[in-house]
Amino acid sequence: MVVQPFPSDWRIALVLVPHPDDPEYGVGAAVAKWTSSGKTVHYALASRGEVGIAGMAPEEAGPLREGEQRRSAAIVGVDDVQFWDFPDSNIRDTPELRAKIAETIVARHPDVVITLYSGPSWAPGAPNQRDHIEFAHAVAAAYDSLADPPAWLFENGPDPTHCEGVDGYIDVAVNSLAAHEVYLSVLDPETPGLEQARRQVEMSTPATPGVGERTVGFIVKRHR
Repeated sequence: MVVQPFPSDWRIALVLVPHPDDPEYGVGAAVAKWTSSGKTVHYALASRGEVGIAGMAPEEAGPLREGEQRRSAAIVGVDDVQFWDFPDSNIRDTPELRAKIAETIVARHPDVVITLYSGPSWAPGAPNQRDHIEFAHAVAAAYDSLADPPAWLFENGPDPTHCEGVDGYIDVAVNSLAAHEVYLSVLDPETPGLEQARRQVEMSTPATPGVGERTVGFIVKRHR
């Protein structure tokens, strides 16, 4: 299958994810490119990542991770960041979650909706998180429930159908992920956060022939 360039004829994108740092681990470089060209990107997160820092109480970790996410988003030009307070690490494809997603899509009226990969594994030996799978299925169901859905629904994941070339946007994406400073320092205390961030961003932006030396991959799930 020939990978196509990501569509360019849109104005507003809505990125829907379950946790803080989810955008930065996947689509940050693409978001930086889009906002720098005048497009508007909104973020909405199902949780505040309150159980995501080992050894830290949820009531402390949640506000801390929210702050890190807002700073991270600002670096790539996103100033609208919503948090919905669904339970971190227990996000399920429920009617309540579907309704909140649908409500947010209608309110933001995007041309493009982007979410996480819904498949069981990223590669052999690299299973996907249950929160990610359940959330992505809820996004698709919410999209399908709309009378007038956005033009596109994409997942960020392996074996893409479309890629966005992000040459020149790697450093800003690295800085955006590195803004999750406390989270990264606990995740891998032996490796500086900036080094962790660069390694992740470079791993998630491979070359795609005909598109760029650095690209972000997307799987089209719906198009009307």
